[in-house]
Amino acid sequence: MISQNSKLQSVWHEFARDNGYEPKSAREAVDWAVEVGKLELPDIDPLDILAGQMSRALREEYATDSKGRRYRVNHAVRVTKEGVQHTFWGIQGFAKHEHMVRAYTQRREQVIGDLVQLQVDIEVYNDMFPDRPNVQLELDFTDDVAERRVA
Repeated sequence: MISQNSKLQSVWHEFARDNGYEPKSAREAVDWAVEVGKLELPDIDPLDILAGQMSRALREEYATDSKGRRYRVNHAVRVTKEGVQHTFWGIQGFAKHEHMVRAYTQRREQVIGDLVQLQVDIEVYNDMFPDRPNVQLELDFTDDVAERRVA
């Protein structure tokens, strides 16, 4: 059986082909797919919707400490139990040290994973178009971080 992700990717590629590969939004693709019968609207659990909204709100909550540093208040740890992923939120200053260390480690791993994939994507793009100037990626963020902390 085809996975939901594979189905959505297939629909996206068909939509892109039908639209001359012009950049479009996922919403435009979904509107099209529902209209032509490629996708059906899902049954929605309102509690899942609210939980997703709460997670987004928690992720976006910041505070400022006594030194004027803006920091993220809530930190997530993802845990897989019996094949199901759960996200547990902790509040900085209240959550146990182990939770915070795990949350920071997981965020760092996400950043590294994103950078590795970005580097591969750029290498593949550069190989696809050897006649164009190579896109370069600087992975030393020391100066960038220092500049943003001053700003």
